[in-house]
Amino acid sequence: MSLFIRGGTVINADGSERADVYIEGGLIKAVGQDLDVPSDAEVIDAHGQYVMPGGIDPHTHMQLPFMGTVATEDFFTGTAAALAGGTTMIIDFVIPNPQQPLMEAYQIWRGWAEKACSDYSFHVAVTWWDDSVNVDMGRLVRDEGVNSFKHFMAYKGAIMADDEILYNSFTRALELGAMATVHAENGEMVFQLQQKLLATGMTGPEAHPLSRPPAAEGEAANRAIRLAEIIGVPLYIVHVSTKDALDEIIRARGNGQRVFGEALAGHLLIDDSVYRHPDFETAAAYVMSPPFRSKEHQTALWKGLQSGSLQTTATDHCCFCADQKAAGRDDFTLIPNGTAGVEDRLSILWTHGVGTGKLTREEFVAVTSANTAKIFNIYPRKGVIRAGADADIVVWDPAASKTISAKTHKQNIDFNIFEGMTVTGLASHTISGGKLRYKEGELMVEKGSGSYVKRPAFQPMFNALEKIAVANKPTPVKR
Repeated sequence: MSLFIRGGTVINADGSERADVYIEGGLIKAVGQDLDVPSDAEVIDAHGQYVMPGGIDPHTHMQLPFMGTVATEDFFTGTAAALAGGTTMIIDFVIPNPQQPLMEAYQIWRGWAEKACSDYSFHVAVTWWDDSVNVDMGRLVRDEGVNSFKHFMAYKGAIMADDEILYNSFTRALELGAMATVHAENGEMVFQLQQKLLATGMTGPEAHPLSRPPAAEGEAANRAIRLAEIIGVPLYIVHVSTKDALDEIIRARGNGQRVFGEALAGHLLIDDSVYRHPDFETAAAYVMSPPFRSKEHQTALWKGLQSGSLQTTATDHCCFCADQKAAGRDDFTLIPNGTAGVEDRLSILWTHGVGTGKLTREEFVAVTSANTAKIFNIYPRKGVIRAGADADIVVWDPAASKTISAKTHKQNIDFNIFEGMTVTGLASHTISGGKLRYKEGELMVEKGSGSYVKRPAFQPMFNALEKIAVANKPTPVKR
């Protein structure tokens, strides 16, 4: 069955036009006016609405085993919730345990993801190092279409990557034409502050942001950027939450370094006062890392998006319910880190970005879809309404509104960090892989209907970088 979206305004990152869109065989076949389409095509009336590339969330954690429990959202429920909010693709994370082969962990995650009902891809974390990791990174890039490797600079004693791991992995990523990505927090500083706070008797959620101050993020961002500068590998910093880290990104980009930054919807709107709520369950629900920050950091992040210093938005969607968060009732360091948001990201960014004049409609498309597709090398297959692109599309009603609530959301979690927020601008229809999967409040999803998306390596750019490095290599002095 083909689809015909009629009467809408097509919004891409590089411009807008009044145009109809014809879809067949999972692809966009034509964009324009007066299209010749089959009489049996299903028609979606988009008059008064916008037709945009489906959102791509570059940072989710479905079904993640973490801190002694497992995230409640699996790849089916999570991608279904995403589709309800207009997001048609996620990039999740394979996180091997220390000493676990990367390929083994990758195959486990691929198995879990077979139930996904939207397209998906993976970053793979490097949590330890030996020759087998070097080999597996090569296999992942060449055979599996993985072009990004994640490094946690936090979580000491678990998955934290020290400078030796960073150096080896960044170097290997450069050789393979892959992107290095980091969670930038100084893990040793966080650990020491956690112990200090516990020793003073501060055991509740209010201690969480105190143990992870902005300077800990700024230092780690600077260290990762400097390592990437020396090695010559492009760097993507996930969930930038502070002006401290943003300033490091701005400095590096001003010097011509390829550094990219990601902002979470939550970090743009929620401040650290949530951790001081007198009810433990309410405060604990917001525990994630990096934590929510004071308002001046939110102002800086919005300016980062407006100026292009931050290029993408994400959610770090990682769901833990109240009974799981209760594991840290007497010790805040044991509260599983994670919140939700994959269903609400687009409506929140539209309301507080486009609706307030901070972002244009085109910039909205850039930071929710197109830039992610470009940075992770799947553009123009994804991230654009254009003939030949995948038919991953959201029809957006700018006048529709709702009040966000855990009682009505599709996400598999008993709390919503945006509870009670009224948003204006919602998906009326979501099309994934050429099929209508969400229509005016109704999900029409099937387990396993999503596809794994391979992301090619950046070989031409990296070859050029290597040639430059060789050309600049100093000649040994003969003595």
